[in-house]
Amino acid sequence: MSESSEAEIESQLKGKTLLVYWFLLRSQEKPVGVREIQRELGFSSPSIAAHHLDKLHSLGLVEKTIQGEYFLSREVKVGVLRFFTRLGRFMIPRYLFYSVWFSTMFVAYLILCFSFYGYSGSIHNIVAIIFGALACGILWYETIRLWKQRPA
Repeated sequence: MSESSEAEIESQLKGKTLLVYWFLLRSQEKPVGVREIQRELGFSSPSIAAHHLDKLHSLGLVEKTIQGEYFLSREVKVGVLRFFTRLGRFMIPRYLFYSVWFSTMFVAYLILCFSFYGYSGSIHNIVAIIFGALACGILWYETIRLWKQRPA
């Protein structure tokens, strides 16, 4: 079986097929059966899960074991998946790292500015606080927006 091109994968990896792929990404490469996918994703019948698994198999993204279970054989970053990274069995938005890091640095600046050195009210402090608050707000907005776009 030949591996599909990224453009073909992106065009096929939508809707319920993307839900099945997302579920397999989170399953930490353990084989899962058709009925397990049907139950977990709330499909009305096992044949729907089997259809989407066969679609993923034809794209070269999953493999089938002798027992009839499926496991992820290839991880691709297409569509909304580009903005997520896998951390164990969790799929988290990449912006989360930036949001947490920048927020931590902003809070540390505020603590230093107000506690240890005393707030001087200089234009430098005001500008730093305004830009820090704006950057944190934008990063958290993008992180939450991506989280809402996830397939699950």
